[in-house]
Parts: sequence; structure tokens; C-alpha cells
Amino acid sequence: MNVIVVRDAACGRPCAAVLTGASVTLRPTEAADIPALAAIRRHPEVRRWWGGGDDLAAEVTDDHLDAETPTFAIVLAGAVTGMIQWHEEPDPMYRHAGIDIFLNPAVRGRGLGPDAVRTLARHVIDAHGHHRLVIDPAAENEAAIRCYTKAGFRPVGVMRRYERSPDGTWHDGLLMDLLAEELS
Repeated sequence: MNVIVVRDAACGRPCAAVLTGASVTLRPTEAADIPALAAIRRHPEVRRWWGGGDDLAAEVTDDHLDAETPTFAIVLAGAVTGMIQWHEEPDPMYRHAGIDIFLNPAVRGRGLGPDAVRTLARHVIDAHGHHRLVIDPAAENEAAIRCYTKAGFRPVGVMRRYERSPDGTWHDGLLMDLLAEELS
């Protein structure tokens, strides 16, 4: 994995990294990415799992501006094909990080999801010192579960009635985790 540090123009400090996987590049989201990311979120296969209100551009903008959750555009051959982000629990007794991702259904089945997850996981482990990562797809989201398994995540257990669907019903989530030494 190659890492390119992007410098903040105002102060010159490192502010984010551009990460290179086997096939994809992960770079910090930019305001110009918002229309493409909102369009991907609108796709029924993505919206089914990510939900969202009437203004997906505003929701993507909120993700982009959230300083607590570094957000990266997943780029393939110069085109934005999805988004991946991570967050952390900083309490020393429970310290770990979590990852969330969505990918344009048009590029699925090419190994890009596992590549993006592995690339970000490696960064979070190496650059931020996390020993454990979690991810929590809907228990019915078989494609996501296959993707995370390919990256080395293992099922921990089912979280019953974990997340509310847009129609108001509850569905189960699958808690999966990955220890640093298990990253494939």
C-alpha cells in the first residue's frame, strides 16, 4: 500500500492521506465528489442498506465535513465509485476503530470492495495504532458480508433488532471484527 500525505494549505500540516490499494485509490472526499456520491447513495441497492432522507447530497456533505469520521472517496481509473470512512472509540479500555463503506453497484464483483476495506484497514492499523476493527452490516446483506470476510473480518454475533429501516421496521446486524494480525 502506498500512502501519500496531503498537506493543509493553510498551515502545511498533514491533514489526510491518499491510500493506494491493489486496484483502488482512497483519497479524502472533496466537495466536488458530493454529486457523484449522492447519486451512488440514491441507487436502490445502496439506499436499501444506507437509507437516507430526501436530501442525500446534504447527508453526504455532512459525512464529508465530519472531522471525527475521516471519509475517503473510492476512486477507480479516475472515477469516484464509492465512499469509505472510519471512526474510533478512543477510550483506552475499549479502544478500537470501525469502518463503513458503500460502492457503486455497477463496479461490484471485481474485488474493489475488499481492496478498499483492506487498504483502509491497513492504514488505520499502521498509522493510527488500532489493534482491532469492527464492521456491522445488516445480517441480510450477504454481498457486504462476503466482502468483509474476504478482507479478513470474522463474524462475532448477531445484534438483534439493531437498525431501523426506512419503513420503520427493525432488522438484525452482524457484528464482525478483525484483529490486526488477521488482515488478509
